[in-house]
Amino acid sequence: MSKSQRDAAIQGYGHVFSRNPIDRGEKERRDENKISTMAESPDSLFLPLRNLDLLVDTSESGESPSLKWIELEELQKRNVTNAPVFLGILEGKYRFAIDVTGEHFQDQYLRTLDPHLKFIDVRTCGELLGPEDAGLAAQARIQTNWHQKYRYCSSCGSETTMKRGGQVRSCANCETQHFPRTDPVIIVVVHDADRCLLGQSRGRLQQTNTYSALAGFVDQGESIEEAVAREVMEEAGIKVKNVSYHSSQPWPLPYSLMIGCHAEAETTEINMDPEEMTDVKWFSREEVLQALDGDTNILRIPMKLAIAHHLVKSWALGEI
Repeated sequence: MSKSQRDAAIQGYGHVFSRNPIDRGEKERRDENKISTMAESPDSLFLPLRNLDLLVDTSESGESPSLKWIELEELQKRNVTNAPVFLGILEGKYRFAIDVTGEHFQDQYLRTLDPHLKFIDVRTCGELLGPEDAGLAAQARIQTNWHQKYRYCSSCGSETTMKRGGQVRSCANCETQHFPRTDPVIIVVVHDADRCLLGQSRGRLQQTNTYSALAGFVDQGESIEEAVAREVMEEAGIKVKNVSYHSSQPWPLPYSLMIGCHAEAETTEINMDPEEMTDVKWFSREEVLQALDGDTNILRIPMKLAIAHHLVKSWALGEI
């Protein structure tokens, strides 16, 4: 798939990481024996992850790089013993993600299989892969990462075991069930007539002229609209009104859901929090359109991989 085809595939705000085609197998997960059997079946396919990077076939055959699924026999050859995580069913095959970090899949060994095989980080996968593979890559990384971090029960400290193919971890000691987490994050473009408000958060984008939409985690007991108002006030000192939903994007670093919004500015004087932000500015529609056209002398906006790009673009083109 060419770059232009990838760009076309995410038009209509089907963002990168948002086009996962897999059937997540809700009914199949209810049968623990079935999942265990398919995890040991030569008919199933496995997606290896090493240090949370994904195995990709980068061969130049006129197509875009693709995820590399391998068979059980290859895992057995390398003595991989980690429990696979059931992703779902695709094209009639049970698909699993499996952590192969360690001695099993070194670069030297990959070269003996195919010199075009490489482990690639998920952000780069989002840029290189087609939209469906990028969605699968996000799911595999998120779920593998969660299982690595939450092996122990937060209630009693005992070790937990994977159930429902990885959709839950269960504590045999206190019987608490732990479900994979998704962290909701609002991301918003605030506008005032022919201007929009963009910022640079501390630790990111510094010493560049790249500005992005304001963002922050949704607190417990807080609505999306409340989170937008609070985050904009905290970061920029601006009061907002008329918050509207635009679109969402799963973000696999580590397991967030970006909730894209627009909002009108009720006040316009910036009172930035210098501990959280390095800069917050109003930019004219003309400046944003120039940045979208590739003129980066004044402003750079985030790449198309990020929902922020599309939030800014939709405002600049008058689509809201």
